Amino acid sequence: MLLAHISDLHLDGDARATDRAARTVTYLNSLTRQPDAVLVTGDIADHGAPEEYRLAAELLSGLSSPHFTCPGNHDDRAAYREVLLGAAPGTATSEPVNRLHLAGGHALLMCDSTIPGEDPGLFDDETLSWLERTLDDLGDTPALPAFHHPPAVIHHPYLDSTNLTNADRLARVLTGRTNIPAVLTGHAHTPAATTFAGLPLLIAPGVVSTVRLPWEPGETLTDRDAPPAVAFHVLGEAASPVVTHFRFVP
Repeated sequence: MLLAHISDLHLDGDARATDRAARTVTYLNSLTRQPDAVLVTGDIADHGAPEEYRLAAELLSGLSSPHFTCPGNHDDRAAYREVLLGAAPGTATSEPVNRLHLAGGHALLMCDSTIPGEDPGLFDDETLSWLERTLDDLGDTPALPAFHHPPAVIHHPYLDSTNLTNADRLARVLTGRTNIPAVLTGHAHTPAATTFAGLPLLIAPGVVSTVRLPWEPGETLTDRDAPPAVAFHVLGEAASPVVTHFRFVP
């Protein structure tokens, strides 16, 4: 199974963010093997405005592969539901957006780690219950939880102050399960890999920008000149390790 993983488009109507997202879609469509799915782990919009989601829907609908999304801290649940998920106008709620998708023999659990109106993340009771119940129901089916906020320290002061605030509760749900090849997140605007709850934790690079690490030169938090980037996760048999490749978008 081949998964393409992108994150943090921050579409705001500006030509710069739109161009970077469009280039990423073009790059993915140019691959000689199309991914089984494209995952988008949050911060799709920059302000959570309906017009930003309409732009996102237009761009993502151009992908040749199926695409699955989850919200990030810049997203608005109601507008996300209405525009990206097709909820009837005026009926979209602000409850967590948790969805299960199947692709390539794997279950993709797109979870909502957001706290409306705040930058840090949280797996609230509803989402934790949904995740645990869904994993139990899946049995031995390989399952990849994907969400926005990394649940582990990544050694960046700002990012570590806005990551998942109740990672211990999530760890209790995931620890000991043998059908989870990896946990996938975004938010960091930098490709990174570590472990969480005894599992690989794979963090997608940002489409809109790249965060400067504390030891890199530069006066701004993000490098807006760095190209967009993509993570490719390759999954074999259930017992095989995940192999991840990171690529810049031309």
